[in-house]
Amino acid sequence: MGLDASEKYREGCFGGCLDPVMTHDSPIEEEGRSDMKRKMKTYAIYNIKGGVGKTTISVNLAFLSALDGKRTLIWDLDPQGGTSYYLNVRPKIKGGVDKFVRTKSDIENLLRMTGYPNLDILPSDISYRRMDHLIRKTADKKPIRMLETRVKPLRKNYDHLILDCPPDLSMVAENVFRMADVLVVPLIPTTLSLRAYNRLVRFLVKNKINKSLRVLPFFNQVNENKPIHRVVTRNVRDKHPIFLNTAVPESNVIEAMGVKRAPVFSYARESAESNTLKDLWQEIKERSKD
Repeated sequence: MGLDASEKYREGCFGGCLDPVMTHDSPIEEEGRSDMKRKMKTYAIYNIKGGVGKTTISVNLAFLSALDGKRTLIWDLDPQGGTSYYLNVRPKIKGGVDKFVRTKSDIENLLRMTGYPNLDILPSDISYRRMDHLIRKTADKKPIRMLETRVKPLRKNYDHLILDCPPDLSMVAENVFRMADVLVVPLIPTTLSLRAYNRLVRFLVKNKINKSLRVLPFFNQVNENKPIHRVVTRNVRDKHPIFLNTAVPESNVIEAMGVKRAPVFSYARESAESNTLKDLWQEIKERSKD
């Protein structure tokens, strides 16, 4: 199935010209990052499009990271607060986003325990809806480094940072692209979802915010009973190896997270869905050389 893209990106969108840009293995070339000795690896779960399952994937990957024994922090950047809800944490930070952006408040005092070993959370806040505006208005000369600067003190305390990102292309998104090592992109296998991914790729290639960023798209909420899901999942993965092999199904077990308020592995350990999510995490680690 073809994508709505110019001829230049028709092949490169899912491989080809993207590989040297998005999976470059040399040290980061942008000013200020090449000499940073970072212990903490940052995985951003992102898509321009909403409703693709970013939050459920974020929570489950963070849980599996912690289960590996990695000191893991998940940051709920979405003002809707879905990750905070799933992990039974009140979506509130002291002083709101205004204080967070304007005063460079001590980020360590904003962290909360989740009740799961090795897993902490920086909760959402409804005021995050103003974060984009505040970054543009109050940040220093390099606004796309604001979030990276804020989390810098946490590098010594955590091995992995998982970002549950709000949809859309914004200054918050540009901050995420700047600070992330790996951009995990869940897509529903439909035309609109592929079109949104194509827009993201064009933006990343054009702006070159982070030359070492690894982009790892995969299909989520796959319903094998829908012909378009079957065709898109099979054809795109066969033709474009940048896509992960693991596809996460549409599932009542995963949807139950909203009732259980817990990661899938904690209440359905032996389920096929748990095994698929473990396979996804393993593939992400292998593809990002973790």
